Amino acid sequence: MDQKHFSRRDVLRSTLLGLGIASLSLGVARAAGSRVQAANLLAPGAKTLQALNQRLAVLPRRRDFKTVPMILNAPHQWDSKAFNEVLQYTGGPKQVWDNTDLAGPWLNLMRNAMNAQIWAFRHPDFLAVSATHGSAHLALYDEMIWDKYGFAKLSKDKFKTNTFLAAPLGSKANPADYENTKGVFSPYDNSITVLQKRGVVFLACHNEIWEVTMDLHNKGVNPDHLSHEQMAAEFTNHLIPGVILTPGVVGTLVELQNAGYHYAT
Repeated sequence: MDQKHFSRRDVLRSTLLGLGIASLSLGVARAAGSRVQAANLLAPGAKTLQALNQRLAVLPRRRDFKTVPMILNAPHQWDSKAFNEVLQYTGGPKQVWDNTDLAGPWLNLMRNAMNAQIWAFRHPDFLAVSATHGSAHLALYDEMIWDKYGFAKLSKDKFKTNTFLAAPLGSKANPADYENTKGVFSPYDNSITVLQKRGVVFLACHNEIWEVTMDLHNKGVNPDHLSHEQMAAEFTNHLIPGVILTPGVVGTLVELQNAGYHYAT
């Protein structure tokens, strides 16, 4: 079209189209941000684990709840599609960790198990799953929830912030040097973020969400005066990226063991 015949209506249409594309791009970016990125610290040859990570990276996690009930009774109430991918994983070996102590060595133990399976026993497709509940579950919430509900007190001031998400200094080392005693695969690199990039799957527990919010609600730790069902929904909506919500970890452990996962604690 000749520029001199470019009407105000055309300009407006182009502007609105541009805004629409920008809004769509922002929405896609936000959606992508709610999912864990495909792991980039997988062991060489971990083709089956890589495929699982790629599938999990694009599966949605529902985080728009207004209220949630005490007992979940339908798949749309948890991350059923993502969990089913984990349940049906065809690689192996597969190990599920019953992690309950925030201040315990849970991240270190999973890291050690992975290192031995990958380099000692030559199982690059080894999958570690964290069945997370108890105080360890606090590590699966974002900083907004930590700050709003005073999680430092819940951790007895051992953790002022959610340091489990930080990228330690070891994460900056060359991953090709797996024997680096202060590197990517060393005790100096224990974090949820790094383990997710190595393929570890972290499961969240609805029952734990319900019970911790019940305790806070009963104590009056409720800045927005939410109902218990609303507070539980808020906590669910603020699980960290990549986490898979289950209807309850203890019951979910049975499903994983029936699917061939080895139990560890």
